[in-house]
Amino acid sequence: MQLNKYLWLISLLFFTTTIYSQTNLSSDSLLILARNAAFRQHNYALAKQYLHQGIQQSPGYTDLWVFMGRINSWEKNYDSAAYFFENVLQKSPGYEDALIGYATMLYWNNTYPKALAICNTGLQFHPESASLLLLKSKIFVAQQNYDSAYFIIRKLIHQKKEMAAARALAGNIKSVLSKNQIDVSYDFVYFDQQFNNPWHLASVDYGRTTSLGLITGRVNYANRFNENALQFEVESYPHISKIFYSYINAGYTGNNNGVFPQWRGAFSLYANLPKSYEAEMGVRYLQFGNSPTWLYTAYAGKYYKNWLFGARAYIIPSNYTSKAGVSYNAMARYYFGGAYDFVGISAGYGISPDDRYNAVLLDNRANLVAYKAGLLYRKTIGKMNVLSIDANWVNQEYLPNTKGNQYQAGVSWMFRF
Repeated sequence: MQLNKYLWLISLLFFTTTIYSQTNLSSDSLLILARNAAFRQHNYALAKQYLHQGIQQSPGYTDLWVFMGRINSWEKNYDSAAYFFENVLQKSPGYEDALIGYATMLYWNNTYPKALAICNTGLQFHPESASLLLLKSKIFVAQQNYDSAYFIIRKLIHQKKEMAAARALAGNIKSVLSKNQIDVSYDFVYFDQQFNNPWHLASVDYGRTTSLGLITGRVNYANRFNENALQFEVESYPHISKIFYSYINAGYTGNNNGVFPQWRGAFSLYANLPKSYEAEMGVRYLQFGNSPTWLYTAYAGKYYKNWLFGARAYIIPSNYTSKAGVSYNAMARYYFGGAYDFVGISAGYGISPDDRYNAVLLDNRANLVAYKAGLLYRKTIGKMNVLSIDANWVNQEYLPNTKGNQYQAGVSWMFRF
């Protein structure tokens, strides 16, 4: 009995001390605890408890009200979120964080006219605010007012060239404004040992932006192995949501001479993730004669200031080759202008099905080694033309323990109208 009494007294003392310590926390400390509960523990209920306590202690501490509004926005409690944002703006009409949070919440809730009004109010106080300008452009896109959206995003890119989200949105808007595009390309491939004659590849495609996304039809020509062939392709990039979009491709050649895979197909799901990350998972299909195979791919990328860094892997299952094969590729791009203005480098191992000039070498059931490196330059010429120049080197094991070098140079011209 005496032991139980002591244990009860210790528990009561601990509980009283904990309550006392929490009730005596400063409002700054409560805000820090709320952020930790929301971002690290993903416990919005606990975060709101800290914020309520902080607001009771310091009713005029606006950051507490703004964070409470943001949490309610994430929980889709839009009426509650509006209450907290409006409370701040009644006292401080130019408080930028509250303006951004309120306008973003309204944008998520598809309340575009009011979201636009809040953005305009915010820009009167903060005319150079990158967050408000980007959000205003997104609202115009949602309203299908693409001319106004593009005008704003070009202004933002001029101010902040390193802002990856602005460049990406500019590219999307430009695709909508110029609904049609024609692309002509040519590639020359030289082998120092593997083949006596170089390869010539050319393509012409026409694409149109629709309500579902970009849809493109393409005709490919190739001269390989002293043979000629045509391949016909259709591909599209359907939009799924603000976060997800997909890639679909199908191709066919009537010739069965190995210049192209007789059938090819592809599907990928892309995601635009927070903090300027992007990711993809997909599948590729190639059929050479009666030898079909499925290949799987995954990609992750990160925008950082003027840079995009990315890494991709392809997996060839062991039911096609003697053992499972893997192809890797890493790349970096530096953007010096808009979405179509960059210089890039790449390096990798293995042959991938997306190497248009080289995928035909996958018609080989042996796991052969290949190392590769490449350069890419792309530049907007005028308003509606895009020039691309690329060069690649591949050190290819074309027979067991026998290697040769492969050199590729290509150029393409895209006209948008």
